Amino acid sequence: MIVDAHQHFWNPARGDYDWMPRDNAVLNRVYMPADLAPVLAQNGIDATVLVQAAASVAETEYMLGLADATEFVKGVVGWVDFEKAGDLDELRRLKGHPKFKGVRPMIQDIADDDWMLRADVQWGFAALCDLDLTLDALGFPQHLANFLTIFKRYPTMRVVVDHCMKPRIRAHSDANFRFWADGMSRLAEAGAFVKFSALITEANADWTVADLRPYVDHVVAAFGPDRVMWGSDWPVCRLRAEYDGWRAAALELTSELSDAANARIYGGSAVAFYRL
Repeated sequence: MIVDAHQHFWNPARGDYDWMPRDNAVLNRVYMPADLAPVLAQNGIDATVLVQAAASVAETEYMLGLADATEFVKGVVGWVDFEKAGDLDELRRLKGHPKFKGVRPMIQDIADDDWMLRADVQWGFAALCDLDLTLDALGFPQHLANFLTIFKRYPTMRVVVDHCMKPRIRAHSDANFRFWADGMSRLAEAGAFVKFSALITEANADWTVADLRPYVDHVVAAFGPDRVMWGSDWPVCRLRAEYDGWRAAALELTSELSDAANARIYGGSAVAFYRL
């Protein structure tokens, strides 16, 4: 099964996509399964994981409804409020849906870099362990050390690092790369998986495969193909390339790997991690 491990659907009229620029014509429009289905077919993709884009339980319910009606959506990563301990009941309820796989706190959008270390949000991480649900770790390089603390604090938590922790490709320097690479290596040693996704949106508009290669090479070396999964980050990827452009670049970046390694990156790792 060929899997896109990270894509989104949304309707801005729902009103809870607080991060979305209202003046961005690429993002601020409706994206539904009918928009993605022909693109998946053209690229030979069998299945997807649908990931939250709003900090609301209501959006998670919305995604699960779309997943119920969409055969190719095999898993949903939602959201609960880690600042609201009562949402443990929501998490338990959501777990009852066969396509609900876990949650993604929108840590990259939280002003406090130390938010994940706060005592009042620890119930959320503990609950993921207790309920055997997944955590999509969304952040920036400045969050690497804190994520490592959390991963070590909850060693049974099933974690995937979203978008390679968004390395600073636009501001590439030896120092920036080394800081990111060292931090990612430590997360790999802690047992996390990683999504090979969204790199083009961290690069310049005129990005090339060569710009991305050192980041992809490091992730594959550090995590190993068994813990790397490819994702489109569609429709956000459209800020830099259409789906097939990013897909082609990704395949070029992994072209020297074995067939077995590519089978893991483009399907097997996502199936194993999310239990699709």
